[in-house]
Amino acid sequence: MLNNIILKVNNHSLNKFQIDTMWKVKKSKVHGAGVFATLDIPKNTKIIQYIGDKVTKVEGDRRSAERIKKYLNKKNQGSVYIFELNKKYDIDGSPLYNNARYINHSCNPNCEVDIIKNEIWISSIKKIKKQEELSYDYGYPFDPDDFKDHKCRCGSKKCIEYIISQDDWSKFKKHIKIKI
Repeated sequence: MLNNIILKVNNHSLNKFQIDTMWKVKKSKVHGAGVFATLDIPKNTKIIQYIGDKVTKVEGDRRSAERIKKYLNKKNQGSVYIFELNKKYDIDGSPLYNNARYINHSCNPNCEVDIIKNEIWISSIKKIKKQEELSYDYGYPFDPDDFKDHKCRCGSKKCIEYIISQDDWSKFKKHIKIKI
């Protein structure tokens, strides 16, 4: 029985049912569907696992290229749900049973990705209020040739208008200054 699976979260024991009830998928102002807190979530809480097919890097790259070709110009349809698990494998999170795939990018995220025992978890990095949309930095590296293909619509005060890893914001800003 799934409800009897016990997980430790912030030194509290929670069963799988309690974790699944921390969030729900609904329409998002950011992009298509989003994942929203159904209760106040404390900082440093494991919220949802990113699940799907475990595939080799080669297969992950093939699936990514196929989905980009198919969905690149679709406004409300996500495109690539391939997530790096480790040096050998990716997780293809495109199956509809992977509700974590609906978490949108933000330039001011309230969550981050943690790889724990070869599983991908989305965890809170700050207190998240009930009804607040969950978000994380997708971590796309800055590429001057294709960054414009990935528009950000997070609407945060920190938004740089493109989905680019915060680690690469200085490269992006340097590139923009050169173009002006």
